[in-house]
Amino acid sequence: MPKFSNNEKNILIKHFSNTENSVFAITTPKQVDRGALMSRYSRTDKDMRRIFLDEFLKNKNRGEEFYTRVLLEYGDDSVAELGSAQIAIEGLSNIAVKKIEDRRIGFSYLEKSSRYVSWDKKINGRYKFYREPTIMKTRYADKYLEACNLDFEIYTKNIQPMLKLIREKDSIENYTFRDKSGKEKKFSQLKDQDKIKSAGRIYNAATKAKALDALRSLLPASTLTNVGITGNGRAFEYLLSILFSSELEEEKILASQIKRELDKTVKSFVRRANDKYGKALQLYITNTRKISQNLCKKHVIGTPRRGSKVKLVECGTESDSINSVITALIYEQSPSITFSEIQKNVKKISTKEKIKIINDLAAIRKNRRHRPPRAFEMINYTFDLVTNYGMFRDFHRHRALTLERQLLTTDNGFDIPNEVIELGIKKEFNNCMNFTKDVFNLIKKKNPVQGQYVVNFAYNYPYFMNMNLREATHLIELRTVPQGHIDYRRVAQKMFNSIKKKHPILSKIMKYVDLNEYELERFESEKRTEEKRNNN
Repeated sequence: MPKFSNNEKNILIKHFSNTENSVFAITTPKQVDRGALMSRYSRTDKDMRRIFLDEFLKNKNRGEEFYTRVLLEYGDDSVAELGSAQIAIEGLSNIAVKKIEDRRIGFSYLEKSSRYVSWDKKINGRYKFYREPTIMKTRYADKYLEACNLDFEIYTKNIQPMLKLIREKDSIENYTFRDKSGKEKKFSQLKDQDKIKSAGRIYNAATKAKALDALRSLLPASTLTNVGITGNGRAFEYLLSILFSSELEEEKILASQIKRELDKTVKSFVRRANDKYGKALQLYITNTRKISQNLCKKHVIGTPRRGSKVKLVECGTESDSINSVITALIYEQSPSITFSEIQKNVKKISTKEKIKIINDLAAIRKNRRHRPPRAFEMINYTFDLVTNYGMFRDFHRHRALTLERQLLTTDNGFDIPNEVIELGIKKEFNNCMNFTKDVFNLIKKKNPVQGQYVVNFAYNYPYFMNMNLREATHLIELRTVPQGHIDYRRVAQKMFNSIKKKHPILSKIMKYVDLNEYELERFESEKRTEEKRNNN
């Protein structure tokens, strides 16, 4: 352990969590210094705290200078991962937020929920949706505004009626709550006032979520939301290049706004986002998009399919897949034997023993957080999906897979929630969707990308997901939990059944898939949350 004088310790304690131990946190306030310290650490045999004293303390721009030199001399992009930032973006559309959340590595996101927060409030007398600049310069601007305003008007006026319907249909008396002694009792049997209030909070939260779930289908993709982003400099730099190369004005403006704020905190880590290197990357992204568009025009013939679809379109044979899983499982523990040699040995194992191996791996999973070993990443599935846009937004949160999507359109029809029919507003809902379609068709003739903003969450949206079996297990088990939205629960259930049909043995690793249906999905989850709140 290095030795520091008392004076040095007094200095260091302002920048590190301790001066004595071999494990310590870097607390120096400047992000660029933290990143530079970590990078310099890899190029010297000095202790980090000694590096700080010898090289950083006297030079206030040391971090900036070191980062720039490393990047220029060594091209070490990973250095940008050593600086992180948190950005909040308020008032961006659902189109833009999905473009941002397409980034898979280096980011964590928290987005405003359409399940817990209503979009009925106005700002300065206007509903919160994006007035897309290109559309607003066309002769269809008034139609666009009329369509979006109609969506919000129908959404807003039906929140309370929908809430009333759900509570009448599914009374609080249908559920049990814990009394003071911990016993489950009907609401009317509760005596303690605190427990009565607690039960009311649980029920009200669950019913509100269900009401907003049903009505969010009306919201257009132009709906403004908020998102918080935590990420490293390298991830932000690439995100900025993506946004700068966008075809949408909103995303280009966002790029400039995000870059301006990051320059105040992690400037060194995003300096190339829009310099000559960044512009070259932006051109590459644009040219890649053009090649894809030209290929589509040249080779794709067909008509859009109306209605939803969940289809497993690619997967290997179960026999080969099992061999791959077992080979990968054995590999780590093997005594310097090649993958191909292990695979030859695995192929000689009897089918009965192979089945037992898979069953044993499934048996030791005691809850869905016990993820299968990485050996299950050897197996891949591709699902072709057409689901409503609201549902896509939930599946889009899974970033440890490959997801590619098409432009939002009205060509694939739309879904009508059962609650909308039960409320008696089916005709009004249909009229709203049809008006959207008419306006979209007017806009898309010259501006198909901008036309996305007018499309409602209810409209079906084409995309595919390619994932390995380990990630499929996580996604399907998570998206079939009781508190999940009924739409994506059913899709996840269909995905499971498709995998089970093709791979009946391997699918046993998915032990925690819930194939049941529930009336008030959020009830048990809200109940657990309330109990945790009361116990703290």
